[in-house]
Amino acid sequence: QVQLVESGGGLVQAGGSLRLSCAASGRPFSNYAMSWFRQAPGKEREFVAAIRRSGGSAIYADSVKGRFTISRDNAKNTVYLQMNSLKPEDTAVYVCAAGAGLARPDYWGQGTQVTVSS
Repeated sequence: QVQLVESGGGLVQAGGSLRLSCAASGRPFSNYAMSWFRQAPGKEREFVAAIRRSGGSAIYADSVKGRFTISRDNAKNTVYLQMNSLKPEDTAVYVCAAGAGLARPDYWGQGTQVTVSS
């Protein structure tokens, strides 16, 4: 089992920035590709970004490309999501996930709320 705990969410004005963190525990962190998903009220959960086990490459949803950056620190068992130029449509619960495959989660965190005001 892998336990995932997100932090860093909050309320920010449009155009602002937030940095989300997700701390992992349990099995070796470097065994897993890490992802961020989000779910807005009344909408399906959607993929945001994912990063390979080594951190060598990442993929992004088109809606966040150029604004969000995913990174990881395997020594700290933590994955990050730097979110810049935030828009009201980025408002959602952001959930961290871990899996054997890229953007194919096996384990999920509880999520952290991000609210972007216009």
